[in-house]
Amino acid sequence: MAGSGSEPLRPLRGVTVVALEHAIAAPFATRQLADLGARVIKIERPGSGDFARAYDGRVRGLSSHFVWTNRSKESLTLDLKQPSAAALLHRLVMEKADVVVQNLAPGAAARLGLSWPVLSERKPGLILCDISGYGNDGPYRDRKAYDLLIQSEAAYLSVTGTAAEPAKSGNSIADIAAGMYAYSNILAALLERGISGRGRHIDVSMLEALTEWMGFPMYYAFDGADPPPRAGASHATIFPYGPFAVGDGSSVMLGVQNEREWQAFCVQVLQMPDLAAHPDYARNAARNAARDPLRRLIEDCFARLDAATVTERLALARIAHARVNDLADLWAHPQLRARKRWSQVDTEHGPVPALQPPGSPTDQAPRMDAVPALGQHTDAILAELGVTPHQIDALRDARAI
Repeated sequence: MAGSGSEPLRPLRGVTVVALEHAIAAPFATRQLADLGARVIKIERPGSGDFARAYDGRVRGLSSHFVWTNRSKESLTLDLKQPSAAALLHRLVMEKADVVVQNLAPGAAARLGLSWPVLSERKPGLILCDISGYGNDGPYRDRKAYDLLIQSEAAYLSVTGTAAEPAKSGNSIADIAAGMYAYSNILAALLERGISGRGRHIDVSMLEALTEWMGFPMYYAFDGADPPPRAGASHATIFPYGPFAVGDGSSVMLGVQNEREWQAFCVQVLQMPDLAAHPDYARNAARNAARDPLRRLIEDCFARLDAATVTERLALARIAHARVNDLADLWAHPQLRARKRWSQVDTEHGPVPALQPPGSPTDQAPRMDAVPALGQHTDAILAELGVTPHQIDALRDARAI
């Protein structure tokens, strides 16, 4: 079980997190705390659990979202509508928790007695992190919020896609942003508590997290200026920067960031030295304004070449470039393989591959414990609280656990 004495010394060993979480934002934050050695006790509904368990069955019958965000945790099932289960949750928080993380529906945690005024008075050293769509106050506080809705509210859709149609991010970017800010703020609160001895209330909203990540387009459109255009897979304001078709039917992604690189691109890649000084393309602003004719010129040159030749020329000219990979390419990426970044985690349906936590130390095996089955640790955790086997059976008969 996670948190056992045999676990290597990790930065958050000895820290216990009680997580009332579902979907992505909170589970992503707490999984990263677990990566660093925290004991994460995940509270789930009996019978169904975190609703992300049912999103799909793409990982040997398990949900892709759930497998990604829930390794190294313990699953405790409690029906919090029943007083006996709610009382057990309060005991768990008071007796075990250093951190409580919740992303329940607006107001739900407070109705359970898990608001900051209540918890801070009873346990001053506790850290409480609330994750919500819009924050704990303001006119949008009680709105339901899902990732795509926040992408829309945060104007992310206005800068993503093509000129003809907006597009959402291919992953849950608003959830991920909120999870990252929850994670970093919890780490900061733990450091602060080590000095002051007191806990802290953290209020993370998905809207604010994604708005922070929208800083460049917001400032680009500052004071009523035109926003950056939706440019598909190309950069919105730098050109040439994006995918370009080549003669073998594939595409090469490249990026020219400055005028020195533009000179090298013209001379060594396109082998058109006169183009480097052409007044229509001499500066990025001019190239950006002349995207269509310049793209035709570049792709006319690339049409006579295959991807290997274009890539070789780009490398010799020291122009940044990349393959336009699909997900199968990413699973087999030679750089990840060479750096030995893949490990595996156990699940109730057998082991599956998993990327090691980015930045994990090279002198210590990363924590990659199992993805828990629903309620897998219920009996063991309740036994730690002094609940007897007979009492556990009674709770189960009453469907409180």
